[in-house]
Amino acid sequence: MANVLELSKINKIYGEKIKTQVLFDVDLGFEESSFNSIIGASGSGKSTLMNIMGTLDKPTSGDVLIDGRSTKDMSANQLSAFRNETIGFIFQFHYLLPEFSVIDNILIPYEIKHGKVNAQALKRANDLIEIVGLTKVRKNKATDISGGQQQRAAIARALINSPRIILGDEPTGNLDSETTENVYNMLRDINNEFKSTFIVITHDKRIAEKADRIIEIKDGKISMDIRS
Repeated sequence: MANVLELSKINKIYGEKIKTQVLFDVDLGFEESSFNSIIGASGSGKSTLMNIMGTLDKPTSGDVLIDGRSTKDMSANQLSAFRNETIGFIFQFHYLLPEFSVIDNILIPYEIKHGKVNAQALKRANDLIEIVGLTKVRKNKATDISGGQQQRAAIARALINSPRIILGDEPTGNLDSETTENVYNMLRDINNEFKSTFIVITHDKRIAEKADRIIEIKDGKISMDIRS
């Protein structure tokens, strides 16, 4: 199966006078529709790698290709538009807007891309709300639902533009073990149904082992790459 995301010779160095190299010649490819986990100790470079994969940060050298398209020479505006079309993000903290309802929060990426919500977008938002089990609280403000429900809303928001790639940075880090299990099962169901490629950073090896592939980052390099 073809790679939807490729990292080619990625290096990342921070600092001018005192330079600190965080990533070293990282080469990685991710097949479309696959479910991947990335593990590594704190400071290993995994979050830096995630930010570079999501085009939120640029490598010092190397290239990120999405659907075979190089992002190296894209302007900030081009990257922003391309990112909104192709990548969905699920972070450890949900980043929902507290003054907005669940459904309004979910529709925000669509509004950024299209400017106006049409009937088709509204239907997709309601379909996603049903999939993540939030139908009864769809009109509640983000502050009036539980932490697990907030993270489910963030997952639905990540899917609203039908992205090819979903990046998760410790997406269940603030949840209890039972809710974590439920959320990861839901992510796998979404992966199977929508065929989006999932790349998830997690410190929980028990969760990582549920993925099709486990990649371990150590000292800015790939130390393990196992496919199940």
